[in-house]
Amino acid sequence: MVENRPLATFFAHLVLILGAVIVTFPILFTLLASTYEGSDVASGRVTLWPGTMGLENYWLALTSGARYTAQNPAAHMLLNSAIMAVTIAVGKIFISLLSAFAVVYFRFPGRMLCFWVIFLTLMLPVEVRILPTYKVISDLGMLDSYAGLTVPLIASATATLLFRQFFMTVPPELAEAAKIDGAGPLKFFWDILMPLSVTNIAALFVILFIYGWNQYLWPLLITTSGGMDTVVIGMKKMIGGDDTQTDWGVVMATTILAMLPPIVIIVVMQRWFVKGLVEQEK
Repeated sequence: MVENRPLATFFAHLVLILGAVIVTFPILFTLLASTYEGSDVASGRVTLWPGTMGLENYWLALTSGARYTAQNPAAHMLLNSAIMAVTIAVGKIFISLLSAFAVVYFRFPGRMLCFWVIFLTLMLPVEVRILPTYKVISDLGMLDSYAGLTVPLIASATATLLFRQFFMTVPPELAEAAKIDGAGPLKFFWDILMPLSVTNIAALFVILFIYGWNQYLWPLLITTSGGMDTVVIGMKKMIGGDDTQTDWGVVMATTILAMLPPIVIIVVMQRWFVKGLVEQEK
């Protein structure tokens, strides 16, 4: 039963509106600041009305970068971030699907031991094992490369655990029926399990894409060449030691550009994302 309380409804909407304003104001300020001169932003002369430098700031950000600090164009840094985020997301999902499939549907000695070893890696994030990981990547000659940026972040115990739990909810009769029909393990995996896992894969892709896009510590450590900078690293390099040496207008424009790809991914895959989190099609 839904009770009609106008006063409670009014306060609920008021709190919701205030919360939305508080959350979105930094983004609105960044958007407005991206249309002003850097000196105006540094001196706090940004108003709630767009300035006149918007097109120039965004053009500079995309083609050449900030005037006084790093000169990496945002277009190239966005490409690096996109390659890193997509490779990490696809790689994690692919490896996790196969490992979960092996753990659930194959009976081999040490099967549960393998699962618990994978599970224990949850307690060893990259930040904990960063020095040995860096040593391995350095010895393999993968510094300043896309392989060095992505390979150490591809393995995912979390995704393996999620897919394992999902596969365990699939009726075993389905696997037996496929076996009776002559389907091999790979055909069963590709033709039956993969279609059933589409919503889970889509939801996980959104989460892992944002995870890869926002990576800061590992790219900062593994790359020294400006050509391999991701947009998160590039924005940090754009900020000089002094406000007068920072082209804040271009920095703000680059920030807005850096937020667009994750937003587009979420908007485009929103239906699949929600469905994958709350539903399981079998």
